Formats: sequence, structure tokens, C-alpha cells
Amino acid sequence: MTPKKIKLYQRVALTRDIPEHYLYKGDVAVVVEHLPGTAASSGEDGYALEVFNAIGETIAVVMVPASSVKPLTENEVLQVRSFSSTEPRRNEGIAGSPS
Repeated sequence: MTPKKIKLYQRVALTRDIPEHYLYKGDVAVVVEHLPGTAASSGEDGYALEVFNAIGETIAVVMVPASSVKPLTENEVLQVRSFSSTEPRRNEGIAGSPS
């Protein structure tokens, strides 16, 4: 079964960490483009996402496979965390820690 395509400008949550951009599972982003699957992505569609800080400034634009995001739902609550490109990755150095 093919997952339903997420709508343009819909808010989504990351389902995995993207450490090269200091983004973590659960961070919220906005879909700004749908990317059709290619041979390089093994046919998996993807999305271009824009990530904002708490006051609405863009902090990253990233491309991810569709399996790396999920739509937000009405029973989820947003939270705030500090963003710093110099802060260590969560759970860094703790063997077996969940991401």
C-alpha cells in the first residue's frame, strides 16, 4: 500500500534524527515541495522541508525520504528545545540509548 502524499505546506514531524543539520526525531517542519522517487532513492518519494525556530525564522531546508516524516495529529503536543549547531547530539556516547 502506498502512503498518502503529504500536502504542500502541511506541518510534519521528523521520524528520525538528521544530525548533520542538528535536527532530531520529533522536530516539526513544513513541507515545501514533493520530490518524486528516483533510482537513487530506490523509487521512494521524498519531501523538501523548511524548519523554523520558535519565532518563525528559517533554520534549515532539508530534503528527506517520505519515510522520514509523518503528519502531525490532533493528539500531539509541541514542545520547545534549544537549537545550537555547537551543542552535542542527544544521548551522545551512551551505548544503546534511543535516538
